[in-house]
Amino acid sequence: MSPYKLLIGGRMADGDLTMDVVNPATEEVLAKAPRASKAQLDEAVAAAKAAFPAWSATPIATRKAALTAIADVMEKNAGELARILTQEQGKPLADATGEVYGAAAFFRYFTALDLPVKVLDDSKDRRVEMHRKPLGVIGAIVPWNFPMILMAFKVPPALLAGNTIVVKPAPTTPLSTLRFGELVKDLLPPGVLNVITDANDLGGALTAHPDVRKISFTGSTATGRKVMAGAAETLKRITLELGGNDAGIVLPDVNPKETAPKLFQGAFQNNGQVCIAMKRLYVHESIYDAMCDELAALAEQAVVGDGLEQGTQLGPLQNRMQFEKVKEILADAKKHGTIIAGGEVPDRPGYFIKPTIVRDITDGTRLVDEEQFGPVLPVIKYSDPEDAVARANASPYGLGGSIWSTDLDKAYALANQMNSGTVWVNKHADLAPNIPFGGAGQSGLGSELGEEGLAEFTQVQVINVAR
Repeated sequence: MSPYKLLIGGRMADGDLTMDVVNPATEEVLAKAPRASKAQLDEAVAAAKAAFPAWSATPIATRKAALTAIADVMEKNAGELARILTQEQGKPLADATGEVYGAAAFFRYFTALDLPVKVLDDSKDRRVEMHRKPLGVIGAIVPWNFPMILMAFKVPPALLAGNTIVVKPAPTTPLSTLRFGELVKDLLPPGVLNVITDANDLGGALTAHPDVRKISFTGSTATGRKVMAGAAETLKRITLELGGNDAGIVLPDVNPKETAPKLFQGAFQNNGQVCIAMKRLYVHESIYDAMCDELAALAEQAVVGDGLEQGTQLGPLQNRMQFEKVKEILADAKKHGTIIAGGEVPDRPGYFIKPTIVRDITDGTRLVDEEQFGPVLPVIKYSDPEDAVARANASPYGLGGSIWSTDLDKAYALANQMNSGTVWVNKHADLAPNIPFGGAGQSGLGSELGEEGLAEFTQVQVINVAR
């Protein structure tokens, strides 16, 4: 039997089925994970529904105390959770440790928020109040690139608002979430938090379940469309944080040597497997060659290896499907651009691709137009900043973007023209729990994080009293 268990109704349970979890650095089976059946999914939803009345009536101070206790347990067990995360996801151990501590910090952040009653009118004729009520059972679907931190985008605000929740991690990275569930199960009443797993076969059932009142989904745009369709039958709320093709635009006044390391980090963090990673970089023609050279040097210096090995900066791609997709895009890029660093798949076990810089490439190619979600960055030459913004905006995606310049007024003006949910100036992929995050276009619906993210887990109720 697997040492990992599902969390359903406050008890640890074996899955009706099992599935292998593969270490992407070795391609060896890391563990047998439980795999829930449809009946177990229904059981988890029923447990969450049964727990909802009491939890929603629990004072918010008590709910905050539970979130604080969860954060304490995560920090106490950060070493264990991080090691599991590295082995199943591939990222370097230092990054995994940072992710676990970051997730705990997100739990703590939401304890500082409240849901006060807002008085809209207090006149001689009437008193009108706006209350924010919990929705009910939440379905949280979490992807494989950041299993811990993205779980913490969803669970703390859902629970703080008085909802109960069923969490479904990705089938290739379920272990850290399962262990999290085991560690915190006694900190909440039974059924308030449930963790189930699948082999990509229960998402539709969770999304369409009549007793689930909201789905919070992070993942690909293609799957997001399916989530939206599945939720339509019961008109349940949805928050979708989907794919991106974030553009960085570098203006001619930038110093390539100083700026290249920041651009490299923005593009290659977590091996480019970040929804808001810089996926394409537009560089002014006057500094194009110098910037390409600096980025290529950084790519060549990067240490690629098993995330458990000391000194590793970039691990493997997380799973074989993504590995094969990135290899296809890389092969296509070789036909349309010039590879000046990387471009190689090491002859070793694991889903490794060396960080790759491609120059002399432009819009209309797969690498530029699609979301590669891997360690391959196209560097595109432009001459007119307004044209660069127009090309960046031509994408159907609109998650994030960045402008790089020493002239902050000019950068701010261009940032205002970008069609994306977040635009950074002289940085990229800077997130914090108090800053709302969401996409434009086909990059999603709704917001996560901040007061806005908390509000998305509530129903507005207006009480209008005559005097």
